[in-house]
Amino acid sequence: MNPQLLRDWAHAAVDGLEALRGEINDLNVFPIPDSDTGSNMLFTMRAAADAADRVPEDTTIAAVAHAMADGAVTQARGNSGIILSQILVGLSDAAELSPDGSHMTFNHLWAAGLRLGSLAAVRAVSEPREGTVLTVIRVGAETAAAHISESAGDLARAVADDCADALERTPEQLPELASAGVVDAGARGFLALADAMVAVLTGVAQRRRRYRGILTGGGEPGHQGNDACSGGSDMDFEVMYFLDGAAGGEIGSLRETLNDLGDAVVIVGDSSAGDGERFSVHVHTCDPGKAVEAGVTRGAVSDIRISCFALDAIRAQTDSAEPPPRHKRAVVAVVTGEGAAGLFGDAGAAVLRADDGLTPEALVEAIRATDSAHVVVMANGKLASQDLVTVTAATRSTQRTVVHLPTSSMVQCLSALAVHDDAESPDADTYAMAEAAAATRWGSLVRARAKMMTLAGTCEVGDVLGLIGSDVLVIAPDQTGAATALIDLMLTTGGEMVTVMAGADVDDVALEAVGVQMRRSYPGVELAVYQTGQSDQLIQVGVE
Repeated sequence: MNPQLLRDWAHAAVDGLEALRGEINDLNVFPIPDSDTGSNMLFTMRAAADAADRVPEDTTIAAVAHAMADGAVTQARGNSGIILSQILVGLSDAAELSPDGSHMTFNHLWAAGLRLGSLAAVRAVSEPREGTVLTVIRVGAETAAAHISESAGDLARAVADDCADALERTPEQLPELASAGVVDAGARGFLALADAMVAVLTGVAQRRRRYRGILTGGGEPGHQGNDACSGGSDMDFEVMYFLDGAAGGEIGSLRETLNDLGDAVVIVGDSSAGDGERFSVHVHTCDPGKAVEAGVTRGAVSDIRISCFALDAIRAQTDSAEPPPRHKRAVVAVVTGEGAAGLFGDAGAAVLRADDGLTPEALVEAIRATDSAHVVVMANGKLASQDLVTVTAATRSTQRTVVHLPTSSMVQCLSALAVHDDAESPDADTYAMAEAAAATRWGSLVRARAKMMTLAGTCEVGDVLGLIGSDVLVIAPDQTGAATALIDLMLTTGGEMVTVMAGADVDDVALEAVGVQMRRSYPGVELAVYQTGQSDQLIQVGVE
């Protein structure tokens, strides 16, 4: 076998997926009818082909296979793209495991690669279902093993024909497909890959019938915008990102967390990064902020991609008449207090005051008022997750992307703004801001308005409560005792900088006590105090 065969197959597969993209998109009803399976598989396979072309011509089969797998994993789009990348990872692993790569045969590579790719794809999906592309890949692997002694062309034809038969049976295995009257879109895409291999080996292209379903029109949804979707997911967003530096044992807990937040969870690893394994993470969810935060708490997150299914469907059916924005990027910060408004305004944010509460409509208006192509929003705990979904759906367009960072306090927001850099790419800038916010531990002082049980004991009306996050850990009769106790608790695990945001009702004595405490007990820790004037908290404290 010659390494050029893999390059030729990659380009033939790209051509096949390009020709069938509309048809495959039309079939896409599971796990959600977002009409992008063909586009995602094409984008992913094109990345693999481009990576193969960058490898020197006089290289090994294993080197070409590895480059294709690396390109696909790195650039995979959507659930279908990630599964496709695992097929290429299987081929790469099969080439690496061959005892003598220079004498490798196509039959052994194709059979072993499909088997390993099938196993990898099943492992990547949290809830594998029969009647999907996973079933058809498995059929292809079993057929290749059964025809291992035949010629390369005969084996490839057998694999493609059996995959075509398996594709026809997918509606019998998956109720969602039967209800829609279509075959599985991802499986149709895999059949295109199998047919491309036949064409490369034999010079004869396989002829297949056109698969049609309830969606018609070259990849455009055939239903109206107000029609109900009947797919297997009721999630609003697709979230994808790369995760580096996570311990292998944490991936299981990440999968469990994402399963609780949504569905269509796919996590695949790629050890080619050099400094440990990189994981590609995919989930459909109604809470994209928490999905990203789940990754940030386990390692370094990069290349965050969040898309809204409802908006994607609207964009596919209507042309936007919205004029191009005047500005490239903006940050919207929700704050309380006159001093906070000035502080965040000076830091470069578009400020939205929420002293009397915040409505989704007000946040929508603030985002639109920035007149920017990329808007990062930090609501700082003033809106519920469902309201943020509503805001995103109302503000995203073909001219504007909107990303919500999961900040719960103004001190986290200030940390994020400190690393904001317009010169960076939007993804890199947003990631840096999210990382800075997540790394900031925050607490606050409030007055107890009722007698209640807390983690620190029973408080009385008028007591000063010290909270870390949402947990009450300090109860004191006065602000000075509560403030100094809270600072001590928050610095138990260390810190380099303490930020204090003073509210409208904080005592000057308490602030002076904090200053004395920092100089006496924590001389190496920097202290920054801002008069922000919020009325809902006596102070906010951030530790970085």
